[in-house]
Amino acid sequence: MKYFIFLASLFVLVLQAEELRIKADKFSADQNKGVSIFKGHVNIIKATDELNASEVIIFTNKNNKPTKFIAKGDVSFIIKTKEGVQYKGVANKVIYMPNKKEYQFFENVHLQQLNEKKEILGDEVILKLNSGKAYAKGVKTEPVIMIFDIPEDKKTQKETK
Repeated sequence: MKYFIFLASLFVLVLQAEELRIKADKFSADQNKGVSIFKGHVNIIKATDELNASEVIIFTNKNNKPTKFIAKGDVSFIIKTKEGVQYKGVANKVIYMPNKKEYQFFENVHLQQLNEKKEILGDEVILKLNSGKAYAKGVKTEPVIMIFDIPEDKKTQKETK
């Protein structure tokens, strides 16, 4: 019953901002530590954002407001910024800091910007939703790879033929 009250209060606070829906095979929580753990086929939906993972840990402050999300294992996601830029991708681990509006993606990261043909592949990618900035790092054996679709002007194509 204690877990239900903790979970209900967590969702009430989140619902005041936007609805957050979490589905998982298993759930456990420690209200004193402010930690909720969701395991097995975890699916989180908030507005147009979606996250899927094997495990998601949500940390909350003393007011039960989420302060940090950690998703692990076969993480896939769709994220939309306030400017309407939409990202889709995969990673082995994702950390979301709601207060900073910042996503941190780790290990085998493949991030695609859907509005334009832009992709980032690397081992660490930071996406700051407020500023629209992204940072990426490769690993020692592999560099960061960025892919852009640069459409050529039809007039320029005719001139080169």
